Amino acid sequence: MLGYIARRILATIPVMAVVGLFVFSLLYLSPGDPAAIIAGDQATPADIERIRASLGLDRPFLVRFGEWAWHILHGELGISIFTNLPVTTLIGQRVEPTVSLMLVTLVFAIVVAVPLGVLAAWKAGSLIDRFVMGFAVMGFSVPVFVVGYILAYIFALQLGWLPVQGYTPIARGLWPWLSNLILPSVTLGLVYIALIARVTRATMLDVLSQDYVRTARAKGLAQRHILFIHALKNAAVPIVTVIGIGIALLIGGAVVTETVFAIPGLGRLTVDAILRRDYPVIQGVVLLFSFTYVLVNLAIDLFYTILDPRIRY
Repeated sequence: MLGYIARRILATIPVMAVVGLFVFSLLYLSPGDPAAIIAGDQATPADIERIRASLGLDRPFLVRFGEWAWHILHGELGISIFTNLPVTTLIGQRVEPTVSLMLVTLVFAIVVAVPLGVLAAWKAGSLIDRFVMGFAVMGFSVPVFVVGYILAYIFALQLGWLPVQGYTPIARGLWPWLSNLILPSVTLGLVYIALIARVTRATMLDVLSQDYVRTARAKGLAQRHILFIHALKNAAVPIVTVIGIGIALLIGGAVVTETVFAIPGLGRLTVDAILRRDYPVIQGVVLLFSFTYVLVNLAIDLFYTILDPRIRY
């Protein structure tokens, strides 16, 4: 057990090294001269050279990467070109809204999607099953920003039940905090719900056809007990896998959702940094998202050993 955990943790080191190399290379892979793009059309050659020096473009790639990696290991992500503030400070100011949005969306999606998938598998071929699968197809088909605008128009502008935009810190109260996250979480969670529900249904259909399930039914066990104790437990590994993979959907969707609902989170910070060509901020946020995704996948791999003790690879 401990050996498996140690191997999985050590395996993340080369992954993060490759991710770090790619993130740092964004500055060099950008079309054109990044310094000239940042400086603008009215810049003088001296201005361009000053920006090139600040970005380290006048030094060899490997030397600059080594210095950047050394600073990363010490918790330094660089200085923003436009605000002249440390990237860690900018991220710290924006991390609470994004974490709140992703956590609320994650809980909402799992609570809704797993029962829907179980219900669809139990009623396979019925109208309920067709409704759930139709909902899943719609969730995949409709873009996030379209869902966001529709929900904001109905529940915020027309009915006035919820705020249309913005974010309230949790320190100011649970309901003000949650009220600003309901619409964004539903918007962001629809795709996630569709993904989890489809996988849950497919996995449960396979499990419900097993001999031990038929034996449990023959013994007269309650249907709820069979579905959620016996079947769902044995179908948990694929479901947990897709939940972990879906974190990437949340990260990508958070950028669009925060823009639609004017949430001052890391998604908005990323969009603003891209528009300004603020490469240190872009690199810092992308590296943070990548590191988070790697940690989530590590946690999922370790969680497998709890769900299925036979997993020791």
